[in-house]
Amino acid sequence: MVVGISLLVALAGKSMVKAVISGALGLLIAMVGIDPVAGAPRFTFGMDRLLDGVSFVAVIVGVFGLSELLSHRKGAATPTVHAPNFRSLLPTRREWRRSAPAMARGTGIGFGLGLIPGMTGSVSSLLAYGAEKKFSRHRNELGKGAIEGVAGPETANNSHANAALIPLFTLGIPASPTIAVLMGAFLQQGLTPGPTLFTEHSEIAWAIIASLFIGNLLLLLLNVPLVGLWTSILRVPPTILTALILLFMVIGAYTINFSVFDVFVMIGFGLLGLALRRLDIPLAPMVLTLVLGPLMERSLRESLEISQGDFGIFVNRPISMVLIAVGVLIICSPMLKFRKPKALMEDPET
Repeated sequence: MVVGISLLVALAGKSMVKAVISGALGLLIAMVGIDPVAGAPRFTFGMDRLLDGVSFVAVIVGVFGLSELLSHRKGAATPTVHAPNFRSLLPTRREWRRSAPAMARGTGIGFGLGLIPGMTGSVSSLLAYGAEKKFSRHRNELGKGAIEGVAGPETANNSHANAALIPLFTLGIPASPTIAVLMGAFLQQGLTPGPTLFTEHSEIAWAIIASLFIGNLLLLLLNVPLVGLWTSILRVPPTILTALILLFMVIGAYTINFSVFDVFVMIGFGLLGLALRRLDIPLAPMVLTLVLGPLMERSLRESLEISQGDFGIFVNRPISMVLIAVGVLIICSPMLKFRKPKALMEDPET
């Protein structure tokens, strides 16, 4: 086992190993509770409160929220806030003409990458910025205040967030940690994302789609005119703001099941998230496997029972074999690194 881990570190690199560790932690957390097939309790340590599993909300709030508060350095000074006026936020005609091609390119990049599970909005923003450096007419001004450097990445980020909902609604696969949290909320309410969501709960599916249009309109109406109000939040001293955020996190973790035990779960996973941040281990794989773990395990166990323990059932069908091959290629992609040939230092005439 030690030799295998050493070989994985040498071939795939530390980043891949850290992602695998984070995903394995998420699977272990998801396995707490009742076995979905045998119906026997596991990893509950004799505690009745863990028979239903670990509270998803408490884990998410602790890993992302509490660990973020704990990782902030002490003694941070209150920043100076300069709120812009409303008229300065409106783009001019020249800015509209310059940003229109960048927004079109960013929309295409963000939408395409949003359909790929595991991609984050930051990847779309970086690729959109790279596209502007290659195709923009004002590429020499990027990094010096060019509007294309803002319009392209921001548009890519927005389109990525909307496109990430498509795999969730059509296949039941969360494409990002944020969508994984949304999927967890669906499962807690008894809703299974996927094709059946449109047939069994069509009113909810279409209401969510309509909320995307209404939400963007409300964001425009609230954010732009009230930008001075929102920036004034930064004037709140960090100690008071941290206390308020911590209060809301405790209330949120408690009110899910009205259990103090969930508050301690949030604190425990907050410390775990802080340790993972210090070790530079990503948190996104843990959230994804935490949501997909029960579904993956149930499907795996059912398939093995049908095949009577024969793992060949996963490669007998072309579709499953192709999906497994794609997954293996994605995992092994860091190993496929080719060194660029060194430039010849000699004089070509000699």
